[in-house]
This record gives sequence, structure tokens and C-alpha cells, in this order.
Amino acid sequence: LKCTREIAGFNGLGEAVRRLDFRSSVRDGRRFNYVCALLRLLVSGKGITSLPGGAQRLLLQMLEEVATYVSDSQQNINVLRGLVQQLRALLNQENQKCWGKPLGSQSLWAEHVQTIQRIQDIASQIEIKEPGPNIRPKLHDLPEECVREIILRITDYKDLEASASAWSLMAALISEQRVWRELSHYHFTKQQIDVVLEKMCLQDTKEQHRNWQAIYHALRKMYGVREELQYAEILAFCRLCRCLFWPSAGHPCIVDQCPDFRQRVQEAGNSNSNETQPVPPAKFLQYFSL
Repeated sequence: LKCTREIAGFNGLGEAVRRLDFRSSVRDGRRFNYVCALLRLLVSGKGITSLPGGAQRLLLQMLEEVATYVSDSQQNINVLRGLVQQLRALLNQENQKCWGKPLGSQSLWAEHVQTIQRIQDIASQIEIKEPGPNIRPKLHDLPEECVREIILRITDYKDLEASASAWSLMAALISEQRVWRELSHYHFTKQQIDVVLEKMCLQDTKEQHRNWQAIYHALRKMYGVREELQYAEILAFCRLCRCLFWPSAGHPCIVDQCPDFRQRVQEAGNSNSNETQPVPPAKFLQYFSL
């Protein structure tokens, strides 16, 4: 991904975002959180200010697409509100500058302001509509066992805590140690869990007597949560052909076009059991020196 005069037009951030179809990915439930995490990183700090005008325009169009999708689906409203707050802070920061606008020309900045205003208007006009009486079943109608299975598939502790505050039954289920035990084993290895258990002097305690919620938070503070596990789909990097791609879409790998290439790589001593590696949003931006 090193930028050269010959390939610069094909590996800039704006071109990568277009080729990977990030804008349409906003409406893909598997990719939504990944794209929004990338947008958060770009809007915060100096990410967006260091981009060329075309890339700035493309990213703001993606943000507007996020706002429209959230408004239509009435999902992930908290994600949109967080992005709007960051945009508002960016707007205030740039308006306070005395000597020019680092985001580009005056006409480009005026266009950005209009886009940000549209995003804010969309966010402020969202109203949560309760499903009609004929739509069944509702969450409250599901048996306790079904609600528990839904909870066991939540991988973010913040979502668990928010769910607990929404409904008394969910609060009771989320307080079960099984939920936090499963979450701990999902995010952390057995070795990491053993280290924390020893640190908390719980290694000789029976499992049913352990406070797994406290254990999970101790693990999270010590090791952090594996970022690639927070997304339903995460961008991947092929070690063989040096290509970024969405796993669900695949990519035209050099191995498929030249079957003996893998053998040559192995003979050269560069074989790797993991031919692809996940690319979290921060790592993706590092490829473009951001």
C-alpha cells in the first residue's frame, strides 16, 4: 500500500473507500458498526482536516448516508448521535479559527457546513415509532428462554448494561452469571482468564460461586477487548496478494489465478497459516498514514 507515482491514484483513502464501497456498506447490517467506527476516528482529532477535498466530501456523504439509514431503520440512534456531537464540535472548532479554513477553500467549507447541517436536521427529526398492535410477537411477548438466548448473543457489555435499564426481565437475566461467563470466554483466552482469577484469588473457588461480571470487567481493564470481535464483519487483508477486501464479497486472489504461487511462497519460507488478517478501523487508517 506504499504510495508511488505509478499507483497513487489507486491507493489513496478516497479511492480505497470508493472501491470497497463503504457508502453502500452503511446499509449492510454486518458492516454498519465497522464503517461508523471508521467515521468516528476520521471526524475526531485531525483526521478529516488532513484529507484532500474530494475525500472530505466523500466522508461527509457517508455520514449523511448513515443519518438517512438510521432515520429509515430507527436503529443505532445512539451511534448517529455520537457522530453528530463530533461533527458539531468540528464545526465549532473550525469556525473559531481566525486565519482561513484548513478544511479547504471557502466554497468547499460552505458545502461541508450545508452537509453537516442536513445531517443534524435528520438526527433531530428522528422519532421512535412503536410497532403497531398487529405486529407480533413483540419482545415482551417472547418466553424468558428466548430472551435469554438473545442476550447471550450480545457481545458488547455496554449493550448489555443498556438492555438491563430498558426492561426489568432483561435486567434480571443480565444479572445471571452465565451471561458474563459466556462473554468472558468469548473475548478472552483461558490463559488470560486464569491470570485474572489468580489475581483475584478465585482460582480455587467453584465456578458457580464466582462473580463473572466482576471478572469480565477485570479482564477488560487488563487486556482490553479484541476489536475484531466487536463487528459482524471486519475488513480483511490478504497476505498473499496484499489486497484489502470484505470477507463476504471475497477478492480475486493471486493464488486463484496462479495455483503454483502458494507453493513458491512456501518454498521461500514465507508460509503463514493465516493468509488473511483482520483490519480494525484504526489499522485501516494507518495504511494511509492517518
